[in-house]
Amino acid sequence: MGPTTGASAVPAVSAAGNGGDGAFRIKDPRITESSGLAASRTHKGVYWTHNDSDDGPYVYAVDSSTGRTVATVTLKGIDPRDLEAVSAGPGGEVYVGDIGDNLNGGWNEVWIYRFDEPEELRDVTVTPTRYTVRYADGPRDAESLMVHPKTGRVYIASKSQEKKGGVYAGPERLTPSGVNTFRRIARTEVWATDGAFSPDGTRLVLRGYFGGEMFRWRDGKPEALDTPVSVPVAGQGESVTFTADGRTLMCGSEGKGSTVDPLELDGELLPESVPAGEGQADGGTEGGGAASGGDEGKLSEKKVVVGGAAVAVAVVLWTLLRRIFRRRG
Repeated sequence: MGPTTGASAVPAVSAAGNGGDGAFRIKDPRITESSGLAASRTHKGVYWTHNDSDDGPYVYAVDSSTGRTVATVTLKGIDPRDLEAVSAGPGGEVYVGDIGDNLNGGWNEVWIYRFDEPEELRDVTVTPTRYTVRYADGPRDAESLMVHPKTGRVYIASKSQEKKGGVYAGPERLTPSGVNTFRRIARTEVWATDGAFSPDGTRLVLRGYFGGEMFRWRDGKPEALDTPVSVPVAGQGESVTFTADGRTLMCGSEGKGSTVDPLELDGELLPESVPAGEGQADGGTEGGGAASGGDEGKLSEKKVVVGGAAVAVAVVLWTLLRRIFRRRG
């Protein structure tokens, strides 16, 4: 198979003109620190988000065709400490991760809140199920919460490089009574600010401020792909989710009036449910799916430039670091 082309930024277009999956701006003045993003499994073109700390127990549903909030869910009985992530479960549940730790491992336990996605989009107050979380190898900072779309199992990616970032798996089923212990199953090479599974569960993406990492998900564990993910530059990059068809990543940032920008996938970055040859950028090669053994370790010869020369340099440096870390691992 020829070299894969990775991900490329697509032009900002109206969401209404792109099946609800184009770039959009969050217009709600209350949302000033959008820290997580999840595509609704019930309402087409709607994305769930929330603020970082100091906002309160609120989760917002934003219509990508207008950028306006169409529902605010208030979590009753919850006094969040540091909300950092949101993910949609296979049965229409919404999981919110109160998992941030600015003390870099100062909290002995963190929490996950779960509520059913409302069938009708309107302001509502719900009593969520609350899960207590601890890590088997001690406290750490994290901003990425991912629910597998097929098994419903919950995963967290830690952020701290000092303690070697990793992917942690929760129990097969979370319990609201007692403690849910999350155990490390893989290392990561990105300062993860968010993560998401593809709709078919065959890909896991973790994003950072300047780059991202894509994994093939196989037998309950991630296998790092060699093709880098070049996230768009727009403010402080904080969030990511797949579109409903799995062909595109939607990447969000913090700040008042922040944008959510699409990142078209191709090559081995595409989920396995996307037919070969579809979702390819112009000039891309045929064939999604896994890279062949002969291509292992090779980077695309096609340069991806997102947001100017400075970002291109950052992508190259990030790729070199990934190779160095992988050799050390």
